[in-house]
Amino acid sequence: MGYYDYEGYHPYSNGYIAPYWNTAAYPLSYQQVVNIDIFTYPQNLDGALELIQEALAGETEDGIFYAWLIDQAPTEDDKQIISGIRDNEIGHYALFRQIYRDLTGVMAPAVEGEPFMEPESYCDGLSKALLGEQNAVQKYRKILYAMQSRLHINMITEIITDEIRHGILYNYLYSKNGCGSGSQS
Repeated sequence: MGYYDYEGYHPYSNGYIAPYWNTAAYPLSYQQVVNIDIFTYPQNLDGALELIQEALAGETEDGIFYAWLIDQAPTEDDKQIISGIRDNEIGHYALFRQIYRDLTGVMAPAVEGEPFMEPESYCDGLSKALLGEQNAVQKYRKILYAMQSRLHINMITEIITDEIRHGILYNYLYSKNGCGSGSQS
């Protein structure tokens, strides 16, 4: 898998290469390669509201997951890092609820998330958390594209930068605990 092969990302998504698109080398049109609709307001607003509901739906499962991960953490340092991430996520939940209410005039409907599935090990839990942060950044970027208010743009930017930082912290914990090296997994 190449660097740009994962879903939802294209490095030239700002539209400036469209006139220079090499149709001989790339038979698809630029619009077929890049989903322009995710950048176009208000067409992207409904999708953003659905993604906000998805983000809110995972609250219960996330709480159970963080409690499990903290309980499995081998050191006090690990527990503090994960607790800090959990506290940030609680704040993100409140921000998403506010954004949804501001955009729709109503509270976000309760949506049931996926049930908690206990990871096989602490390292598996860290791996799941790391991938979760990466996936969250991809989803939250799409929400950001639908925001018009500077306040909402700032809120989503804060959430995205926190998610990137969380990914770095999980990567640190994964590496620090020898996960993936065969000694612990």
